[in-house]
Amino acid sequence: MNIWQQLRARKRPFLGLSPMDGVSDFPFREINAIYGKPDVVYSEFANVEGVCHSRNTHILQHFDFSNNQRPFIAQIFGKKPDYFRQVAILLCTMGVDGIDINMGCPAKTVATHGSGAALIDNPSLAAEIIQATKQGVREWYEGATMDDCENLSPQMRKAVFEKIKKFQLTPPAIRQMIPVSVKTRLGTQSDTALKWISFLLTLGIDALTLHGRTLKQSYSGQADWQSIGEVAKLVKKQAPELVFIGNGDVKSYEQAKQLSEDYGVDGALIGRATFGQPFVFLPELERQKALREQNIFAIALQHARIFEATYMSSDKPQMFFPMRKHLAWYTKGIEQAALVRSKLVRAENSAMVEQVLLEHQLLNV
Repeated sequence: MNIWQQLRARKRPFLGLSPMDGVSDFPFREINAIYGKPDVVYSEFANVEGVCHSRNTHILQHFDFSNNQRPFIAQIFGKKPDYFRQVAILLCTMGVDGIDINMGCPAKTVATHGSGAALIDNPSLAAEIIQATKQGVREWYEGATMDDCENLSPQMRKAVFEKIKKFQLTPPAIRQMIPVSVKTRLGTQSDTALKWISFLLTLGIDALTLHGRTLKQSYSGQADWQSIGEVAKLVKKQAPELVFIGNGDVKSYEQAKQLSEDYGVDGALIGRATFGQPFVFLPELERQKALREQNIFAIALQHARIFEATYMSSDKPQMFFPMRKHLAWYTKGIEQAALVRSKLVRAENSAMVEQVLLEHQLLNV
């Protein structure tokens, strides 16, 4: 029984932290894992061509995770099938719990190059990518190592083992077949989900997440859960063993539960509703209790410190500015939010964050 089947058997619906490019980095996921305890956590997506072409190991930051974040699903995108095979071996070596292929990103920098949601209109390539990823998992299961991956640089291979040590990861003692899943959309220009998903269901994937918008819609309008429900019926009929997950505009545990009941999904992913709100995965009574007992700004400061410890203590420290948008999200709904936000988005380290929060009496001291 793979991790997806375990989740469905244990809890229905299960809730996951959605992969969000430029948002769901290691510190963000860690905070959500500590305080929200989602049932499954996805990485930001990483380009397989970047992993296989580059000697700069910075791209591997997308796959940083802790044992707190398990089950952890690493998401990848691209258009070169053999690179998916090699990166699958790398990810299995790291000990991830699953590999997800992004076939839904609408960003121009991704889709116009034939990756992400563009694969909906290129089913033959989509099939090659899925089979190559599954092949990589099988090769690893049968004993392959990163040394068998001709396009992975020595630097990249070394960095993987350094990360295993840094984050104290515990890869399985016995190699197991890691599940391969897909995250996609209803279509490109219009809703062609039934035809597209019917095709994907023939390819032996273990789980499928469907975002209720087309590529053309990007993130505008409302997610179409009616269409997600129609696909759920198709999945139940054509591939009942597959775990089917809905995505789009889910804002709470209660809403996810209702959507699951109404439309027949096994689980749901929450994305933008997590911004500054790590308790969003909890049922209402637990959520209200957590909000009463936990100072959200102490959590914001902890978030900043995790970011600093993860990315700013190396030989080539990353600038603090990626953390600033997260700090701004924590200020939603408070008095003088604009003033506090204007100061936090100029912070250069966690000490400056603490100073602003103390100045506005937002920390329990």
